[in-house]
Amino acid sequence: MEDLTLEEVEELHGKLVILNEELRLLIDLSEDETRPVDLDEPIGRLSRMDAIAQQNIDLANRRAAQVRIQRIRVALQRIADGEYGSCLSCGDPIGVRRLGARPEAPFCILCQSQREAGHSASVSRPTGRG
Repeated sequence: MEDLTLEEVEELHGKLVILNEELRLLIDLSEDETRPVDLDEPIGRLSRMDAIAQQNIDLANRRAAQVRIQRIRVALQRIADGEYGSCLSCGDPIGVRRLGARPEAPFCILCQSQREAGHSASVSRPTGRG
């Protein structure tokens, strides 16, 4: 896998900025949906349970958006520092296809898979470097 070109970094930077704006808008718009459900409102028990379940889904989506915004901030800082595109775990290039799908991705696909599987990210791997 090769390092990113300047054009690829610029394109991914643009994606990160747009994604950040979209997520911030989503968080702003979801504020009403995440307010506590009024238990005294006479809407019926099942409707209240549905409202509480929907509120929990909205809260989880809001938290996920906030985490993603934080990762975007880190990715934008890594671009500014000239470190963007390298896996934070192994140091290998992350890959333009992965970054195209998730421009805020801090790990290559192998390290991310290992993290998700609960394995240590320090498992040895071939780097293809001489």
